[in-house]
Amino acid sequence: MNCHICDKPTASFQHEKTDITYYYCEACQYIFKSPEYYQDLSTQKERYNLHENDENDTGYQAYFQRFIDFILPLVNQPKTALDFGCGRSSLLASLLTKEGIACDYYDPIYHPDTLEEKKKYELIVSTEVFEHLHQPREVFESLLERLEEGGYLAIQTQFHPNDVEAFKKWYYHQDPTHIVFFTAQTFRVLCKKYGVEVIADNGKNMVLMRKALHSQSLQV
Repeated sequence: MNCHICDKPTASFQHEKTDITYYYCEACQYIFKSPEYYQDLSTQKERYNLHENDENDTGYQAYFQRFIDFILPLVNQPKTALDFGCGRSSLLASLLTKEGIACDYYDPIYHPDTLEEKKKYELIVSTEVFEHLHQPREVFESLLERLEEGGYLAIQTQFHPNDVEAFKKWYYHQDPTHIVFFTAQTFRVLCKKYGVEVIADNGKNMVLMRKALHSQSLQV
C-alpha cells in the first residue's frame, strides 16, 4: 500500500495485542492504520461526546495557551484566523480573539455550517484534528486554499516516536479515532510537495508553516 502523503511504498507491521495492521512510510515517516479501522463521523461523535472539555477550566485554557504561545511570536500579527476542527468548544477561537485576531471556527460534527465558501484567512489553526483524518493530504491542500498568500498554518498533533517497537507502546494510537500519525518530517515532506515553508516545530506536537507569497507550481 502506498503512502497517503508522498505516494511512496510503505511497509506493514502488526500490533500483537490488538492485531491492528499499520503501514509505515520510511520516506516521510507517516504511519496509518489499516483502512478497515477508520470510523465514520457518527461513530467518532459518540467518543467525542465523552470528552469533558470545560471552557472555564484553567487547565483546558492553559492547554490552548501553550499552542498560542508557540505560534504567535512567529507569525506576522495576523488579523483573521480560522480554527479548523474545533470540536464542541470555541475556546481557542475566543483566546485568539482576545489577542486581537478575528477568529472563525469550524467543525464537521459540531459546527458544520460556519464556513464561508470563498473566505480566506491570514492564519489557520488545527489542534488534535489531523490524527483523525482519512485523507490528510487532501485536507492540507484544502486548508492552503483558504489561506491568504503569505498566510500561516499551525497544526498540533502528537508526533510519533519513529520506532516501531516504541510506537507499539505509545499511548496515542490507542484511541480508536486516531488513525494516522505524523512526525515533523512528515509535514516537511508535505510542505515541499505544495511549495510551503516550514517555519518551526517544537519537536513534540506542534508545527508552523507558511504559504508562499506567490503561487508556485505543485511538486506532485
